[in-house]
Amino acid sequence: MRRVPGRNSSAEMKVRKLLTRLGLRYRLHRKDLPGSPDVAMPGRKVALFVHGCFWHGHDCKRGARSPKANADYWTAKIARNRARDIRSTEALIAMGWKPVVVWECELKAEAGLTERLRAELDNK
Repeated sequence: MRRVPGRNSSAEMKVRKLLTRLGLRYRLHRKDLPGSPDVAMPGRKVALFVHGCFWHGHDCKRGARSPKANADYWTAKIARNRARDIRSTEALIAMGWKPVVVWECELKAEAGLTERLRAELDNK
């Protein structure tokens, strides 16, 4: 687990490049916001999280697989991550922010992700 980056992962860097291409400005890793979002856009009040499918229990192929070694630990760990994500999302909404989650598997279809982000961010 030591090798898994908490910040500046390849998935996060791809999303940041995409946001820059869209002409959007942002701040990184705001510790003063619940969940310390990977990308924050204070003017739009949007908090963007880039989640790894496995680590956050996404329902895609990669996120649905269960580890064979130490399965009890990993199941509990992923459940804690999901619970923390829900708490962070609810706290952000209570503060008037719009949380947006980008899943790692969405990065494969960059055009689709670009359209989704454009739609999410234009609504705010």
